[in-house]
Amino acid sequence: MTTTVTTTVTTDVVTLPREQMGPAERLLDTVLNASAHLWHNRPGVNVGDKWVAAKGHRGGGTPVKPGLFVPAAEDLYGRLLAIHALNSDLMAHFASYALKETDWRDLKVACAALMLVQPRCGQPVTGDDGKLAFHDDDLRAVGEAMVLHYERKSPRMLTPKAVLRIAELLESDAIAGLNRTAGFAEETSRKPALGRWSKAATKWLEIREKNLPMLEGLVRAGYKETIKNIARKVGYKPKSEHFFAVLGWKQSQTSEGHRTMGMDGLKLEKRERLDCLSEAEICEIIVTQNLTYKEVVGRLPPDIGLTPAVMVALLPSLSDRDLRQLTPTLEELGLMSEEPVRKAWERAIESATDQRGLNIAKNVQSKALRERLEASADKAAAAAVDKATKDRDIHVMFLVDRSGSMQGALEKSVEALTRILAGFPADKLHIASFDTMGTVHKPKASTRTAVQHMLSGVMAGGGTMHLSAVYALAADGVRIPAGAELIVFVVGDEDGEDGLRLAEMFRSCNFEVSAMALILNVAYRRGSTVTECARTLGVPMSMVTVEQFDDPYQVTRVLQTVLEAPPPAATGPGRMGWVEKVMGTPLLTAL
Repeated sequence: MTTTVTTTVTTDVVTLPREQMGPAERLLDTVLNASAHLWHNRPGVNVGDKWVAAKGHRGGGTPVKPGLFVPAAEDLYGRLLAIHALNSDLMAHFASYALKETDWRDLKVACAALMLVQPRCGQPVTGDDGKLAFHDDDLRAVGEAMVLHYERKSPRMLTPKAVLRIAELLESDAIAGLNRTAGFAEETSRKPALGRWSKAATKWLEIREKNLPMLEGLVRAGYKETIKNIARKVGYKPKSEHFFAVLGWKQSQTSEGHRTMGMDGLKLEKRERLDCLSEAEICEIIVTQNLTYKEVVGRLPPDIGLTPAVMVALLPSLSDRDLRQLTPTLEELGLMSEEPVRKAWERAIESATDQRGLNIAKNVQSKALRERLEASADKAAAAAVDKATKDRDIHVMFLVDRSGSMQGALEKSVEALTRILAGFPADKLHIASFDTMGTVHKPKASTRTAVQHMLSGVMAGGGTMHLSAVYALAADGVRIPAGAELIVFVVGDEDGEDGLRLAEMFRSCNFEVSAMALILNVAYRRGSTVTECARTLGVPMSMVTVEQFDDPYQVTRVLQTVLEAPPPAATGPGRMGWVEKVMGTPLLTAL
């Protein structure tokens, strides 16, 4: 159904510069718009402070070696520093929340690094009489607890690689400079501030030396060299030779002759070589020694390589994430037709919490496998929506700008929508695109394919009237039940009519908006319609750039955060907003 409405375009731009944001706004903006990965394991190119894979890249940019991508690190760490400067308690709770409630590995590392070096470390506070009144809170203990937190087989703790990366991050010139500017280290100091990292890392090593099965498990998982590097960096002195033995770490005497541990009778646990062995012998070793994929794949004889039999032997060691990522390999080896492998893979697909399946699907040949991987992305989005809306009656309205100003940008809007719309229940999802006329869209099914088909005919052109989409939905019979929450997503550059007019349209159509979210996609210029509308309605507004939906890990984070973001005042009593949820997270405490 379509409805024509006269258009009026405003040229005013109302944006809130980051430096004017409060700590809560900065926190939300960080989660929604700072998804860039800090570490890359392959060569890249720096294009305008954005990391691009070197393979296949044509054009300008500066080559970047594998490892820490400094511009992304500087941006994320700088955002966290600003939050800490405005509200150190909020930053401490957010660090605890990041570790316990998210799977965002780089964010965990950055938060832990900041908490380990920030200056609130339990200092004594004296009264007017010069006597001790009390001790300040020790927020560095939160950083220590992040390093030491342990949950068996959980992704929500720091891996050995993450522990080492904290130091790597703090030692980079850019981050060391930010810490000096923030007053976390002397301006004249040449050494980077590491705070309590050495203390925390030492205790981390001690715990694993006392619990050798834990240490052995990390070695089997491929972290042997990482643990050695942590030990070297902190100058770790083991209590027994078993530490060196498990790591297969031969010791040599120092020039001063002080070393005694591990010099005599040390029996190193060496990995048995796999070359010159038959396929059957290799499989037997994998099974009897419980070897993992990472332990084996780089040691296979070139004349044998990774065979179906070897992969089947390795299957018990693979995590669900491993199985999803190895889909092209399993297909190439012909194992997807084997029932045990297929069942394990299907269980892994069902447990996906991100949309990585969309990227993996590009590398498989089977149409059926591609469809299953794409379906896993839809299911991950649905799971994020379900988690955020649990025990809440939420309706969502998507207003998609297809006006002339979206030429060259509309394709990005459509791609973002294909990643998220399938996550919403069909009976609570209301979609309309607009120029000066609103058009209601209804997907044939709650799938990515159905969303693509629904939006395939949307073309950019004409003027801009957001309110025409609202009117079209109302004319089509959309009604929001009493007591339900309505969250309005607008996809576009918000360059259209006065926001007051859009707010009046919502009211005249009896749409009581609880919150608004702008998925910003700008081809030419940004307007202020959505910002002014939210201000007029007195409801909170979240903003996320459309580029964030390129990251398969970020899509589910954005969905869950935006849906949880409105504070209690916006949605009635008894409802905890996202920032309130962060502040309600208990501070982590060291063991």
